[in-house]
Amino acid sequence: MSTLLEVRDLHAFYGKSHVLHGVNLEVRQGEIVSLLGRNGVGRSTTVKAVMGLVRGTGSVRLRGQEILGLPAFRIARLGLGYVPENRDIFPSLTVEQNLRLGEQGGRVSRWRIDDMYAMFPRLQERQHTAAGVLSGGEQQMLTLCRSLMGDPELIMIDEPTEGLAPKIVEQVAAYLQALKQRGISVLLVEQKLAIALDIADRVCVMGRGTIVFEGTPASLRDQPAVRKEWLEV
Repeated sequence: MSTLLEVRDLHAFYGKSHVLHGVNLEVRQGEIVSLLGRNGVGRSTTVKAVMGLVRGTGSVRLRGQEILGLPAFRIARLGLGYVPENRDIFPSLTVEQNLRLGEQGGRVSRWRIDDMYAMFPRLQERQHTAAGVLSGGEQQMLTLCRSLMGDPELIMIDEPTEGLAPKIVEQVAAYLQALKQRGISVLLVEQKLAIALDIADRVCVMGRGTIVFEGTPASLRDQPAVRKEWLEV
């Protein structure tokens, strides 16, 4: 598989605070990579730096093109999607209006609103409802689908199952598998180890602002010392 996203020696900063210390990772075409680690180790900062939302140094290449330092809107137009942890919707707009805002004019997308409704029928039921009154699970569905409407080749998703009921968590996991079947690569920041291992092709474990382990889910399951040191609370 060809490499779609390549991150090399990525350092990132919040003001004078040095948060990332030489992160190296890659996401290949058509695979799901789970980025694991305890809270505060730099997982969310990594995807924000890749997306151009946090100042960084090093190299971030999308299909071989250097994107580090570009504004986020230009990175999005190059085919990189981002779903933030805070479910950043437009609360006064309807579900359908939020989805329409995700479209990129002049670009033929692999995804239509009907695809979103087929994936999450609850959104179709609420299509004319203001997004601000949706439940947390419904808002998560909407945020995921709005990003897809921009037709990304790779989508980075930050903690999609946080605070969701178990049934909705299962739906989100199925959604991620559906993305892979459509040829979309995923970089998943996830706290729930079982889900991350079940759906990922490869996993990267972060600790103290850098990658401390990279391998298959099976190899991580065979490394209890790694799990104990870097993942268990």
